[in-house]
Amino acid sequence: MAAINEALLNNVLNGIANKKGVYSAVLCVEKGDNSFSWTGAAGVMQKDSRYFIASVTKLYVTSVVMRLIEEGRLQLDDPIERYLPEEYMKGLHVLKEVDYSQAITVKHLISNTSGLPDYFFHKQPDGSTFASKLLEGKDISMELEETVTYVKELTPKFPPGKNGKAAYSDTNYQLLGRIIEVITEKQIGDVFKEYLFDELQLEHTYAYKDTSDTAPVPFYYKSKELWVPNYMASITAEGGIVSTAEESMLFIKNFFKGQFFPEENIEHLKKWNLILPPPSLFFYGLGLEKLFTPRFISPFKPISEIVGFWGQTGSFAWYHPETDLYFTGTTNQINGAGHTAAMRGMLKIIKAAL
Repeated sequence: MAAINEALLNNVLNGIANKKGVYSAVLCVEKGDNSFSWTGAAGVMQKDSRYFIASVTKLYVTSVVMRLIEEGRLQLDDPIERYLPEEYMKGLHVLKEVDYSQAITVKHLISNTSGLPDYFFHKQPDGSTFASKLLEGKDISMELEETVTYVKELTPKFPPGKNGKAAYSDTNYQLLGRIIEVITEKQIGDVFKEYLFDELQLEHTYAYKDTSDTAPVPFYYKSKELWVPNYMASITAEGGIVSTAEESMLFIKNFFKGQFFPEENIEHLKKWNLILPPPSLFFYGLGLEKLFTPRFISPFKPISEIVGFWGQTGSFAWYHPETDLYFTGTTNQINGAGHTAAMRGMLKIIKAAL
């Protein structure tokens, strides 16, 4: 760890912030034993800036699901029709005239193996997507009822649980959020607060619901600053949490240390499927992601698995068990440039620690 010093960390942070298209960044790095902690910020963001963690929210969903399993209130193999109304289930997954809707389980949702289309990136007849409209600045909400209606008009990608098949779909997590609400009889934001935020005494982390709340920093798409409060308030379970780098760090460390469910159950989440083809190459398990690190990146000191989650806004929360290093923060850029810069920065720090 001696090689990880202030100069290296500032160099990494500046490298991320100087990436074309990245206008601000915050990076937090800590050791699991609390012997080392560093947070830095660049651009318009400060160390304590609140930001939308986007799909890193799904890791918080995983925590809740695993706790509900521990409480005996949910099982991964439960069919989702047990919790969702008939009007949602009817014709939800029809592929080649076969209705697979009743075959979908909680496990299929949390592992992105349901085959349900992703409402966010699915191309419409005119070539547009919900994502493209959002990135144009059209602040459109997407409540679950709208998602279900829309998805039923789309063609599923494969039957639920087909061997070796996985496809990232925010639809899965909208449905999973509603299942959590049905079981707990509480809104998903209140569940997050009770099960996670309050337990960790997080003061600056919350589910975004008040569209007049301007505390989170706006994120960027290329050079365009986006402020879409109606959308962010409508997608709580798939990406609506607001947090800071240091409070995200507190969460992810407790996630992997067994605060929310037995630590040994982490291994059960590592049922990997390739979620994106080359050159992206990252894997999805049961509510957990893994980065692919080719041998040529560090030929003499191979980098073992890095597990955690990416967020669409350039947010991240990752853990490298071999060095016991944790990384949280954001590049606040949707177009992917920030993700690349953040990954290179994390790898540089990990290589210095090996």
